Amino acid sequence: MAFFSKLKDRLFKSSSKLDEGLEAIVEEGGAVEPAEPAPQREPEHPQHPEPQPAPEPAPIPEREPEPEREPEPQPVPEPEPEREPTTPPEEPGAPPFAPPEQPQPDDPTPAPEPPGRPAPSEPTPGPQPVEIPGGAPDEMPPQEGRGLFGRLFGRREAQPVMRRTLDDDMLESLEELLIAADMGVDTALRVTSNMAEGRLGRKLSVDEIKRLLAAEISRVLEPVARPLPIYAKRPQVVLVVGVNGSGKTTTIGKLASQFKAAGKEVVIAAGDTFRAAAVEQLQVWGQRAGVPVLTAPEGSDPASLAFDAMARAQDEGADLLLIDTAGRLQNRQDLMEELAKIVRVIRKKDPEAPHNTLLVLDATTGQNALAQVEVFRQIADVSGLVMTKLDGTAKGGVLVALADRFGLPIHAIGVGEQIDDLAPFDPEEFAAALTGLEAR
Repeated sequence: MAFFSKLKDRLFKSSSKLDEGLEAIVEEGGAVEPAEPAPQREPEHPQHPEPQPAPEPAPIPEREPEPEREPEPQPVPEPEPEREPTTPPEEPGAPPFAPPEQPQPDDPTPAPEPPGRPAPSEPTPGPQPVEIPGGAPDEMPPQEGRGLFGRLFGRREAQPVMRRTLDDDMLESLEELLIAADMGVDTALRVTSNMAEGRLGRKLSVDEIKRLLAAEISRVLEPVARPLPIYAKRPQVVLVVGVNGSGKTTTIGKLASQFKAAGKEVVIAAGDTFRAAAVEQLQVWGQRAGVPVLTAPEGSDPASLAFDAMARAQDEGADLLLIDTAGRLQNRQDLMEELAKIVRVIRKKDPEAPHNTLLVLDATTGQNALAQVEVFRQIADVSGLVMTKLDGTAKGGVLVALADRFGLPIHAIGVGEQIDDLAPFDPEEFAAALTGLEAR
């Protein structure tokens, strides 16, 4: 949940863009529906207990014999002086007043009550308020009334909701909104058609549309949300590729630190021999995590460094070997051939290597990420994706397009520069953050 809160906050650009677009779509052809007419019933409940007690106490005194209570006030003042010293002397006079002996345990507490009883004892309405045993059930209706009143009071607080009927015009507007969020034409059409299935003609609010959209996005992403697999093969070679500035070096540093914290022995090979800043950055991460970083002179052959690093990792019994590569554009054929050479050299040491080839994608590139995946798959046999910089773009929908088109595993996503800003990919959390919903 901690990462979801961070993800939701940093996906604000994407979620706010969708939120504003959905509100505009609903307001364009929608109408405000009035709140439920709950306040009309509210005054009935406070008045409801008042008329009921009148008929209820009426039958109660009929059940209890009135003549038994009439003699009570007459002899009560006489035995009072006898009751004050002790209760046993009352026994001789108890037989004629056997029925009133039952309320005696109540009489000692209210001693001054008997002198006041003879006056109201003559009229019948006097004992009615005194007969509380019949009033006990009367206390229940007010409690029930309060509960019902509370429920109805909650209904009264309901605010009017803007809703719009789901029709072809609304679907077209939704498609345009998703395309603008870099979800791609094909994916946008597929998502909106699934949202409309069985719901055409139904009135929907912005919140309801968000939940439907989040459910469809999660359904597309669910099959590709897989953590980076760990094999028994030692060392497990992970080749990290991507274009310039996609975040490869930072991603390798975070992965190395997280694997080291999990108890794995990790070795890093700084294969970007053309950029001194990348080597220095990896060395900083290596010092933080306690992971060795293998380097080579600037401008040297990266394939040779990868071969030497693999031999050292085998000698040291390392669990993981993370190989960084220089950034290269997918349209530079010479650089892509250099990457293919690294793969060939690694396989001389282990025919199954690299065991994982991670393509790091920059979310700010939008639909250009699709072209990058297409080319890198041909050269380096990409096995999984890592999406970075989701915190700096309103194009978070491109991740949905990638999953829908290629079906490659998405291992992790990044939303910042800190080590905990890279986390395993969770489709439900991502869908909720992208649409601005809360986590379930």
